[in-house]
Amino acid sequence: MPLDVLGLTDDASVRPAVPADANAVAAIMARSYRSDYADALPASMLAELTPEVLVPGWSGAIGSPPSAGHRVLVACSGATVVGYAAVGPSPDEDAGAQDGELLALEVDPMNRRAGHASRLLAAAADLLREQDMVALRTWLLDDDQARRAFLTSAGLVDDGARRRYADADLALVQVRFSALLAADDTPEPVAGEPE
Repeated sequence: MPLDVLGLTDDASVRPAVPADANAVAAIMARSYRSDYADALPASMLAELTPEVLVPGWSGAIGSPPSAGHRVLVACSGATVVGYAAVGPSPDEDAGAQDGELLALEVDPMNRRAGHASRLLAAAADLLREQDMVALRTWLLDDDQARRAFLTSAGLVDDGARRRYADADLALVQVRFSALLAADDTPEPVAGEPE
């Protein structure tokens, strides 16, 4: 039976974002945030996150990144952009010069469960390795169980770091997940185990 009859295709890919992708990335961000953060963010804030408001930021991130280490990747189904990831040097106070960060990773809610997030995460890790980064870090909401499960399944762990945001309308706690980036996919031996 052909894959397309089942609604599956073999034309999924990840590539560097180009300026023309800014509209699609902004639209995916708006839809993802409304879907994923409706219980965590005020409705007024989510209503303000429109593609039109988000496009300038993504245009800048893609076309004029703040450093050579900042990059945006897009996941595609055929020619259609269905997700994105952004990476850069970690801005955390405890970060070393070789700590990279997954700054964003979102897949359009209508295109999830098709491997796009896994492909984006793998491509982001590869890109950080190419930049001689040795660790990958990312932040997520403390109660985001789906993202926590995804990151854990990919080998990242809660490293104990927390950050809090609070104002009159909002109180959030984020947790940091991290992993070492091996030169290849072979796990490093644990001390005391035979190699």
